[in-house]
Amino acid sequence: MNILVVNDDGIESHGLHALAKQLKKLGDVWVVAPDRPQNAMGRAITLHKPLRLKQIGRRVFSVNGTPSDCVILGAGWALRDHEIHLLVSGINKGLNIGDDVTNSGTVAAALEGTIQGIPSIAVSLDGLNRFRFQAAASVTVEVAKLVLQDELPVDTFINVNVPDVPVKDMKGIQITSLSRRRYRNSIVEKVDPRGGWYCWVAGEQVTWNRRRCSDADAIADNKVSLTPLHFDMTQYRALTRLRSWEPVLSRRVKQLKPS
Repeated sequence: MNILVVNDDGIESHGLHALAKQLKKLGDVWVVAPDRPQNAMGRAITLHKPLRLKQIGRRVFSVNGTPSDCVILGAGWALRDHEIHLLVSGINKGLNIGDDVTNSGTVAAALEGTIQGIPSIAVSLDGLNRFRFQAAASVTVEVAKLVLQDELPVDTFINVNVPDVPVKDMKGIQITSLSRRRYRNSIVEKVDPRGGWYCWVAGEQVTWNRRRCSDADAIADNKVSLTPLHFDMTQYRALTRLRSWEPVLSRRVKQLKPS
């Protein structure tokens, strides 16, 4: 059993190593992680500079790139002679719920694994200054066992979010949908010591539900949230209505003057 572990918080993250240690109960663990934090990188892939894979331990590598780069190099080089049975991305410091999944490097790495045909899990942990990594790692092992046993639907990966409580205080696991998340006053303006203006992208989180049993609801109830995600972003409910645009747009395009 070969398990690839990646993250977006960087090779020195305590969450990464706590996760890798626990997953050794299931098989051989290979760690391929960014050489520095790569948060909110989404599915960015490095095309404009060379990538360097540096071995820093037995089955442990750092990459001067993004989380998706780590998956590509992990599968395509570090484990090129091995079948990868499972990919786990995390443990991320902070939740990845709602709309945040679209910019999360943690979630993007699991998406990249899924695209490559590897059963994949993204794991994030609620918290601010302290994080219960051991608790989240223990939960992840149990999720991983079921993923390996029952398999996932085609093109599907699991986004796991763990509440900031001891395992004994968790109220169980809930299969959830994505909530909505926006940021109020997202531009924080500042002035540097020389009088120059600058800003931070930050702001207050505002979260609400798309439907019942959301990831935000589960976390608020001290439950572990498991959300199945997939990479087909087609809005199928809109296809029928938008097909009425085809004849209109086709006629208009034919009437365009040559440029």
